[in-house]
Amino acid sequence: MSGRVVHFEIPFDDGERARGFYREAFGWDLQSMPEMGYTLVSTGPNGEQGPSEPGFINGGMMSRTDSPSPGPILVVDVEGIDKALARIGELGGTVLVPRQPVGDMGFSAYVRDPEGNVVGLWETAR
Repeated sequence: MSGRVVHFEIPFDDGERARGFYREAFGWDLQSMPEMGYTLVSTGPNGEQGPSEPGFINGGMMSRTDSPSPGPILVVDVEGIDKALARIGELGGTVLVPRQPVGDMGFSAYVRDPEGNVVGLWETAR
């Protein structure tokens, strides 16, 4: 279903320090992907399609210099990023990072809402 928060992203200045903090503070499982400059974050039990029980989402971490925001980002599922970007523009939002592929999993984009918040968009590959 479109419009749900499906992911989060946390920027960091020191990856090892950040990974250690979240691993120890919350027991999160972290998988570093150096080739992508990204760390996958699992906040609970997972199956092949992600969380295997209701009530939580997973996320990621990246260098603050690679992030479109200095603070955490919520990522919202959309049916089509191009259509969502057009609607967001009509409502006073701005595109920070246009539609881009994420491997063979889907597509992402980042926007700034009229209040200055950065929100990620996710479109699953069909």
